[in-house]
Amino acid sequence: MAQYVLTRLALVVPVVLVVSLIVFSLIRIAPGDVVELMMEGMATGGSVGSAESTATRLRAELGLDRPLHVQYLRYVGGLVQGDFGRSVWTGRPTLGEIGKALPVTLELTAMSMVIAIAISVPLGTLSAVRQDTWIDYGARIGAIVGLSLPSFWTGTIIVVFLALAWGYAVPLGYASLTEDPWSNFQKLIFPAFVLGIGLAGSLARMVRSALLEVLRQEYIRTAFGKGLTERVVVVRHALKNAMIPVITIMGLQLGTLLGGTVIVETIFGVPGIGSLTVSAIQRRDFTQLQTNVLFFSTFLLLMNFLIDLLYSWLDPRIRYGTAEE
Repeated sequence: MAQYVLTRLALVVPVVLVVSLIVFSLIRIAPGDVVELMMEGMATGGSVGSAESTATRLRAELGLDRPLHVQYLRYVGGLVQGDFGRSVWTGRPTLGEIGKALPVTLELTAMSMVIAIAISVPLGTLSAVRQDTWIDYGARIGAIVGLSLPSFWTGTIIVVFLALAWGYAVPLGYASLTEDPWSNFQKLIFPAFVLGIGLAGSLARMVRSALLEVLRQEYIRTAFGKGLTERVVVVRHALKNAMIPVITIMGLQLGTLLGGTVIVETIFGVPGIGSLTVSAIQRRDFTQLQTNVLFFSTFLLLMNFLIDLLYSWLDPRIRYGTAEE
């Protein structure tokens, strides 16, 4: 098991380096110049020569006057030492900015996951137990619809529809959970619902598929033969075993859910990592954007790593096969 864990960890390092190179390159070739934006925000009022000298000084301070390969090596060297750089606009450490926004995004993600589970498990269970009935067809259609709706469209429709139909203004922004729990719930429930219904669609299909496979097993027929009710057999025996692959999918979808906050947080004004990323893109804050994208990528890698460990724990043949290789 130890060798299996070390092997998987060794694969994470080169992937992170490749991701850092891709992120660094894409940001540099993207249109827009952070120095020009900074110059627009500065009321210099001087001559053209003065403006050019100011721009040259800013480029030197930001290290943009050096060759790209030198900039990248400095960037990687900072990562190795735990220095992720400072925001171009605020001058604060980029990792500290993520630390402030992360609790908000995690709270939104957790609420979205709860909503997704609350919808998908009953929906998928009903669909499997009532296979090929109108309940099954309706549940499957609902799952496909939820899976197909883009989050930006759903979020916009909710805000506009509630305002036009009932004159209800969806509360935007964020309130601290510890200071005002009710306001916190009001402001996060709508973005959490938008994220949750998309995830609920895929989870419901997985619950249905896994439960149908379990219901065909011999021990399920034996349980029915002993006179147990359908509810007891499904809830206590079948559903428990069917949730094993579903939990695995939940772990993989958690990273996707976290990435989906970029759009939803912007629509509902939630000050999480998603909003921080959009702000960094708009202001061409390349240091903050690099750290944000690297954070998302590393999070996905760690989730995949944990899923690999879960697989190896559930099925020892996986780690034994790796050891033999």
